[in-house]
Amino acid sequence: MTKVLLLGANGRIARLVRQRLLSETDATLTLYLRNATRVTPVDDARETIVEGDANDFDTLAQAVQGQDMVVAYLGGEMAPLAETLVKAMTDEEVQRVIWITGLGLYHEVPGEFGRWVEESVGTPVMDDTRDAAAAIENSALNYTILRAAYMTDDAKIDYELTEKGTPFKGTLISRASIADLIMRIINQPELHSFSSLGIDEPGTDGDRPY
Repeated sequence: MTKVLLLGANGRIARLVRQRLLSETDATLTLYLRNATRVTPVDDARETIVEGDANDFDTLAQAVQGQDMVVAYLGGEMAPLAETLVKAMTDEEVQRVIWITGLGLYHEVPGEFGRWVEESVGTPVMDDTRDAAAAIENSALNYTILRAAYMTDDAKIDYELTEKGTPFKGTLISRASIADLIMRIINQPELHSFSSLGIDEPGTDGDRPY
C-alpha cells in the first residue's frame, strides 16, 4: 500500500490528486497544511491530517517518516522550503519527491513569452524558485520537478512534456493535467526519475498566456 504525503494539501492541485488517489487507488494519504479545518470530510481509514508549516522542520520530518512519495506544491519563499524538505527527507530516508513549480527555471522559455514571464514574475521571485529547484536537484533525492505553464481550472486533461535543456512550448496548462501526470508518477514511481519536466497544453503557444 503506497503512502503519499501531500504538502499544501488544500491547494487546488493537491485536492485533485487527493480525490483521484482515494477513488482510484488504495493509497494512504497524509494531508499536511497550516489549517487542518480546511480539509473535510476526511476518510479516517486512509487519511491522516498534520497541521503545520512546511518550514517547521520537526513537524515536517515527523510527517515525512515512513512515506513512499512526497508531493509538494507550496507558496511563499521557496528556497528555504525546499532546503527544509530535502533535509527532512534525507534524515528520514525517504527518496521520492514531486516538486511543482513555475516555468522559466533555466531561461528555457523562448521569445516574447519568455521575456514577459521574467518581467511579470520579477527577478527576486524567479531567483528564489531557481534556488529552490537547485536545492532539490543537488540533493540525493529521487526527484521529478514539474515546471508548469500558467495554470487553469479547465477539466480537460491534455498535456505535453519538455525535458530540461529543451525549449518550453505552450503558455497554459490545466491543473487537471498536472494532477494526471502526478498520478502517473505515483502509480509508476520509476517514471521520470531525476527529471525536470516542462508541462503545457499543446497548441497554446503565444506571447501571453491568455
